[in-house]
Amino acid sequence: MKKDGHTHTHYCPHGSIESVEEYIMQAIKQGFTDYSITEHAPLPTAFLKSAAGEQYAIDTAGMRIEDVPTYLTEMHDLKKKYASQINIHVGFEIDYAPGFEDWTSAFLNEFGPQTDDNILSLHFLQGHGGWRAIDYCPEDYKEGIVEYYGGFQEAQNAYLSLLLQSIKADLGPYKPKRIGHITLCNKFERYFDEPTTFNEIGESYLNEILQEMQQRQLSLDLNVAGLAKPYCLQTYPPLPIVAQAKQLGINIVFGSDAHKSYEVGRYYDMVANYLSD
Repeated sequence: MKKDGHTHTHYCPHGSIESVEEYIMQAIKQGFTDYSITEHAPLPTAFLKSAAGEQYAIDTAGMRIEDVPTYLTEMHDLKKKYASQINIHVGFEIDYAPGFEDWTSAFLNEFGPQTDDNILSLHFLQGHGGWRAIDYCPEDYKEGIVEYYGGFQEAQNAYLSLLLQSIKADLGPYKPKRIGHITLCNKFERYFDEPTTFNEIGESYLNEILQEMQQRQLSLDLNVAGLAKPYCLQTYPPLPIVAQAKQLGINIVFGSDAHKSYEVGRYYDMVANYLSD
């Protein structure tokens, strides 16, 4: 099996307006047997109202709730259309919103039965003024999060602590079985003139995260998007952590995190040896 397990669509407010078929054709052209469409699910309105920082990052975090039924219908139609050429999986990238577990569970209970592949991710962290986007731009991350926690490593630890909370959270029977880009907090690490490797506390969190994933039989998103980010230049998570996860028997799933059709399958050959059979 050759799978791209993390891709987006024109329903993503911060993505491309290209048709999903252009993405699918790229996957077929590259010999993928499986292709997961995992659009950013809506976030609770009350959660977004408590967010701060760059307004664009808040406004474009997820698709509109009113578009969800159309999205699912369109993706399932494409699944049928291309069934003879590629196995298409339909789902969401679900954001963990602390304090809104009931909302997320209700969303998953309503729409989860129409999905077969979902990712649980973390894109917001408590910071100056409220919840701040982790991955919008280095200046916003520095002002809103790193300075709030008193340093880059302290921000890493806060992120990993919340990620661990998301893994343990009860989100109902349709809770995603794969955890997305578990070191997204490193997206802008090269921007900072201070230590950005995980400290002892961070390493402890990472070990516990992997242990919890192993026990809960959760898959790991080997997300290559960071390789294309000038302040990162490595995968989420870094490959030594991927190797550690694989040694624990955690299922490793390739994720291009494509927001444009030409990004489908990018860097696959570079990480192929780390993927689960």
